[in-house]
Amino acid sequence: MKILITGALGHIGSGLIHSIKPNEFEKVYLIDNMSTQRYASLFNLSKEINFKFYEKDILKVDLESLIGKIDCIIHLAAITDAAGSFKRKDEIEEVNYIGTERVAEYCIRTNTKLLFPSTTSVYGSQSEVVDELCDSSELKPQSPYAEYKLKSEQMLKKMGEDENLKFVSCRFGTIFGTSVGMRFHTAVNKFCWQAVMGQSLTVWKTAMNQKRPYLGVSDAVKAIKFIIEKNIFNGEIYNIVSSNNTVGEIINIIRDLVPNIKVELVESEIMNQLSYNVKSDKIKKLGFNTSNDIHKHIKNTIEQFSALMN
Repeated sequence: MKILITGALGHIGSGLIHSIKPNEFEKVYLIDNMSTQRYASLFNLSKEINFKFYEKDILKVDLESLIGKIDCIIHLAAITDAAGSFKRKDEIEEVNYIGTERVAEYCIRTNTKLLFPSTTSVYGSQSEVVDELCDSSELKPQSPYAEYKLKSEQMLKKMGEDENLKFVSCRFGTIFGTSVGMRFHTAVNKFCWQAVMGQSLTVWKTAMNQKRPYLGVSDAVKAIKFIIEKNIFNGEIYNIVSSNNTVGEIINIIRDLVPNIKVELVESEIMNQLSYNVKSDKIKKLGFNTSNDIHKHIKNTIEQFSALMN
């Protein structure tokens, strides 16, 4: 099987490409526009894997001319900073929505399967436990990032119905855990960095006791491989979540590892988001189970900075 990974050097992508084993895929094409300069994600890739890397932008690249016919695209290329997306709405629309549209159109023309990572943030403000049966009228994305992920889901569904696009949408929880290309703008990783540096953990005023869905990066990688192996490109949506935790629970885990941390409550443009607990039973019924322990991965993240801690 020949696959393409867009956004291949990011938090999930770098974890994925370093997890690939010999003979797992016939050829692995990688595309990244290097806007975040994560060159280190390409360090020490296995020489036994048939990798081909291109520094290209999905908004401009002609995939047919570049790579021809392949079997599957894992479309990770996106701007992922939800809180920062308010100031970049036009850019989010262009990269996350139009970029996805271009990739999907290539898939239709070449009969290529598409794995699209959406986000559990599309659920927005919910008062109860939610799953994939949540009606579209009840989805309340709280940021431009979540809004355009939802619009992309809807676009892909229509392409599947009208043009026979073979795809699957995965609503990933907020990513945590270490990978070569990880960043620290999402909650768990950001808190780990702030704790190590002796900074106050900056928590949104509405968030301390609210529950959110989280996904370990290794579980995200495991889910991607599971979907490809089981050929689950049925046009459906699957929640992929390691655990649902309150911010207070996460802070207590960090406090066990870094005593005397301080918490600062801050304002955010995402102020109406209530607690929401996301079920991932649908993918589990197909045989997939998460393996991440959030305690273990917070500990591992903090230990990477051990030389900085007094």
